[in-house]
This record gives sequence, C-alpha cells and structure tokens, in this order.
Amino acid sequence: MDEKKQDILRMLLKNQDTHISGQAISEQLGVSRTAVWKQIQGLIELGYEIESVQKLGYRLIRTPDVLTEAEIEDQLETEFLGRSLHIHESIPSTQKLAHYLAEDKAVHGTVILAEEQTGGRGRLGRTWHSPKGTGIWMSLILRPDLPIHKTPQLTLLAAVCVARAVQKVTGVTLEIKWPNDLLYKERKLVGILTELQAEEGTVKSVIIGIGMNVNTTRDQVPEDIASIATSLKQILGHSVSRPALVAAILNELESLYTVYIEEGFHVIKLLWESYAISHGRLMYARTVKGTVIKGMSKGITDDGILLLEDEEGNTHHIYSADIDLSKEE
Repeated sequence: MDEKKQDILRMLLKNQDTHISGQAISEQLGVSRTAVWKQIQGLIELGYEIESVQKLGYRLIRTPDVLTEAEIEDQLETEFLGRSLHIHESIPSTQKLAHYLAEDKAVHGTVILAEEQTGGRGRLGRTWHSPKGTGIWMSLILRPDLPIHKTPQLTLLAAVCVARAVQKVTGVTLEIKWPNDLLYKERKLVGILTELQAEEGTVKSVIIGIGMNVNTTRDQVPEDIASIATSLKQILGHSVSRPALVAAILNELESLYTVYIEEGFHVIKLLWESYAISHGRLMYARTVKGTVIKGMSKGITDDGILLLEDEEGNTHHIYSADIDLSKEE
C-alpha cells in the first residue's frame, strides 16, 4: 500500500467514531480533495468498507484481513518494537530478509512481515508452509546486551509472549512444547525460530522468527501435516484480525523483554512453566547428533535448559533437540 493510502487510513482509524471530511484530509495531507477521493476509492478496492456521507465526510466501517503499517501502528503500545516496520506482499523468507537488514544496521526492534513466504523455514532447515494472507509470518531484530549462552532464553520468552497475546485477543489458551512450539490440544499452531548474529564472541543481533497459522483453512494445509497442525480459524470457527494479533504480540514482547533485561530469566521461567505442556510427562528428545533420550520432564533450569529424567534416574540436560510427547503415561 502506498504512503498516501497509509496516511488516509491512519486518519480514518483514529476517527472511527465519527466522520472526517474530505477537506480536513486534504488540508492535513496537502493534497486536493480529488486526490483524497481517488485514494479513498483505492482503499475500497482493497476491501476497506468506507462510508461516505455528503457534508459529513468519510468513516471507516470495516477493514479487510490485510496487514498494513497503519492498522498495526494504531494498536501498538511499544516504544521501540515495531516502530521500524517492513511489510511485504511476497518474499522468500522474513528470516532471511531480517538477517540482511540486521547486517545492514537495522535498528533494534525492527520487524519484518510478509503476506506470503515462498521459502519459509523452521528449525533444522525444515520447510514452513506459509499460504498467502492467512497467517503471521514475522521476524524481529533485537540487539540485546547478553552473553551468547543466554540468547536461547529469548525463544522461551517469545513463546510466552505469543501465548499471552493469543489469549488476550482470542481467548484461546495455548500450551508450549519446549523449546519453540505452541500447541492447541497437541496440534501445532505456532513455531518460533531464533537465530544469532555474533562476532568475536559478542552478540550483534538476535533474530526471532514467528510463524502462526491464523486464518488458514483445512484445505490450505498440506496433507502430510494436516493431522498435527491447526489454526485459530479452525479452533474458533471464524477469522481473527491479524493486525490485532501482530500488535498484541509486539506489545507483550516489548513488555516482557524489558522485564527480562532488567530482572533476568526468573520471571520468564515462571510464566513459561505456567504454559508448558511437557512438565511431568514422558517424552523423547531427539538430539542433533541423532541420539534419542527417553525420560520424564522435570521442567527447565534457571537458564531455560530442559531436564529429562530417564528410567535409571539419571537427569539429562537437553540444550537442543526435537521433542516428541509420548502417549504413554
């Protein structure tokens, strides 16, 4: 969406309870009333329902399910997160673009969103299915003053923030499967991918990728994952505002990130455990080396490391692994 449409949309969003005249819009933007009318028609063509009343002006009635800077900014309560916002119609991967922008000195709190990813990916190089206009495909660039070994904690922090945001916007309660999945009734709704840019042992940036199935329908999900994936629309039976969810996630993340930087991981750990699906359950941890460890989850350490107790009573510290929840109890 071009900047003029964004500006008019911002004005309509701020005045949803009343009409705003074409003259007021033209004076504020420094364009003719004819130009205002053309931009309004352009918004209507994009799916915005705008009421036009003679002598009163324009009023926004309904917005389509489209990600725009204006709609997200209208609901942001942040100081830095999302204040530099990049929205793309279609790109290979928000995560790849975030890496490029981070190297190119993108500011702390930069957010990249896409309506569609043609090459989305999850952990361990897996493909992430990202159908157009249905989900939240988002990457955030943070520049924390942290030692490298603590940066994986940001994955757990992000998971808590997404769970809290979804609960606030939709009322749906999710569960977190260590380290990066959010589930509803053991079906995957959200995946989180955290990657690091470092130099000589110093953190340059942390890039957090968030993929969420929001308004994805059953027939848009590949057959091979249909039985293990879900979306908010499938859960609720109706569509959910993606701009509202994006803003809620960013609001939660800035708030808890600030707590984390000031007070450490302890508060985040307690919140994470309140959403954890795995605590006290039998599970299999498949490590990157191919080793499979079967054990009972004993929670996480103060550094966010998963603890598994095997049948012999040995406690294993799991730093990185794929987790399968056992059906055995």
